[in-house]
Amino acid sequence: MTKVIINGSKGRMGQALIACAERMDGIEVAAGVDMGDDLASVIDSADAVIDFTLKDATLAVAKLCAERKKALIIGTTGHEDDERAAIVALNSEIPIVWASNFSTGVNTLFWLTRKAAEILGPDFDLEVVEMHHRHKVDAPSGTARTLGEILCDVRDKDYNKDLRHGREGMVGARTDEEIGMHSLRGGSVVGDHTVVYAGHDERVELTHKAASRDIFANGALRAAIWAAGQKPGLYNMQNVLGLE
Repeated sequence: MTKVIINGSKGRMGQALIACAERMDGIEVAAGVDMGDDLASVIDSADAVIDFTLKDATLAVAKLCAERKKALIIGTTGHEDDERAAIVALNSEIPIVWASNFSTGVNTLFWLTRKAAEILGPDFDLEVVEMHHRHKVDAPSGTARTLGEILCDVRDKDYNKDLRHGREGMVGARTDEEIGMHSLRGGSVVGDHTVVYAGHDERVELTHKAASRDIFANGALRAAIWAAGQKPGLYNMQNVLGLE
């Protein structure tokens, strides 16, 4: 039985994680922690910590997990490069599963996105469109960023230089170099992601639409069970699912 602590237990994802854990074999929630609670006081009761909080809290959580030798599952997104580097550096101490999206379907989308970009080649223009609920604070979403990174990798482009976030005004014709990224926000949308491959006289679109946060929660719980038995290192959901 894998025992986990849910960090961010009162949030939308935290509540979904607790509910899904009750229905999943092989896992038990040892404690729920949220703002104002002391993670250090309960961390020894668990094998792993699942963190769905705010980006500013992740590094402190990761340092505590490294100190106590607990596996860490990170679902929080929006970190700056220096923050991410400091967290990743701790993977020499503990297993860390860091995924922008824990859904099995989305990770299949990641795999298909790479394959389609490789097959269709440079004659197809690439665009990513994502939509989330009106309360989401980061844009693009972590999932959309991962999709952009995959496309940049296939095209040998620089994510920070060649990705174009939206368009406004007389921007001129689309260049061959750019990869478009567009973030929509509104209502209660859990998460929609579409990768567009636009060629001459034809267009291919890969889309994933989430109807419930349970798909993310179940994936994160599955990752916690998997990570608890791994050696220290940095992993993603592709590793958990055996796609890498």
